[in-house]
Amino acid sequence: MKKQVKKAIIPVAGFGTRLLPVTKSVPKELLPLVDVPAIQVIVEECIASGIEEVVLITGRGKGGIADHFDYNYELERLLEERGKFELLEKVRDISSMIRTVSIRQKKPLGLGHAVLCAKDVVGDEPFLVLLPDDIITSTYVPVTRQMLDVYDKYGEAVVSVMEVPQEDVSRYGIVAGEQWSEGLYRVRTLIEKPDISFAPSNMAIIGRYLLPPVVFDYLQETKPGIDGEVQLTDALARLSRERALIGYEFKGDRHDIGDKLGFLTANISIGLQREDIGPELRKFLKSLDL
Repeated sequence: MKKQVKKAIIPVAGFGTRLLPVTKSVPKELLPLVDVPAIQVIVEECIASGIEEVVLITGRGKGGIADHFDYNYELERLLEERGKFELLEKVRDISSMIRTVSIRQKKPLGLGHAVLCAKDVVGDEPFLVLLPDDIITSTYVPVTRQMLDVYDKYGEAVVSVMEVPQEDVSRYGIVAGEQWSEGLYRVRTLIEKPDISFAPSNMAIIGRYLLPPVVFDYLQETKPGIDGEVQLTDALARLSRERALIGYEFKGDRHDIGDKLGFLTANISIGLQREDIGPELRKFLKSLDL
């Protein structure tokens, strides 16, 4: 009997160099999508998908991320004294929305190493990995819930995938395999950031993974690659050979908020969906002489 997925790992130890200079002092995960920090958007996706615990893999200067989900008694008292009860409720909701655990990744040794840091907390259970750079909006259901539905049906590891322009394949982990149903692929090959001439396809892994606990063993046995980093893609390649790995072409719009343009488009997209500012934002965009 397959185990239920209850825990999600969110690596937040990166430096956010693509968004400098703002990320020199502010963690990119706390940058706002309208008025909600990006990390909260990711955590809310977990909650909406039925996840019970989030494991934050943090690094130096990232303490504010864990603090965001903690109680702030001084702020709550101030809001209460000033009668701002609607804001007070929002602040308290953040503190109680989900159970969080923070683990420090002391050296930046790659995504695979960041995931491995959560081994003792996750234990012998399947788990999710969500990369906070990838914001995926959907009018269907959250992409994490979509992946859990695939897992519930087939009982195998799942990675979210999408087609990217051929000239961009060297920016992603690329997969290849056979399509056996609409939006579903049996992954046979994975290559991390291949040269365009060697890419097996233009189908890229996009920031969401649902994995079995054996991946921790694979990561422990994976030799560091370029820059001494342990690549999660190497463990997934082994998983695809020895067990099974499903590529799921998700339903939704993806924004890479680690990139300046992606950060802007995410704010616009989310803003247009908001009842409080969406109509005025749409009116403003239509007024621009583009």
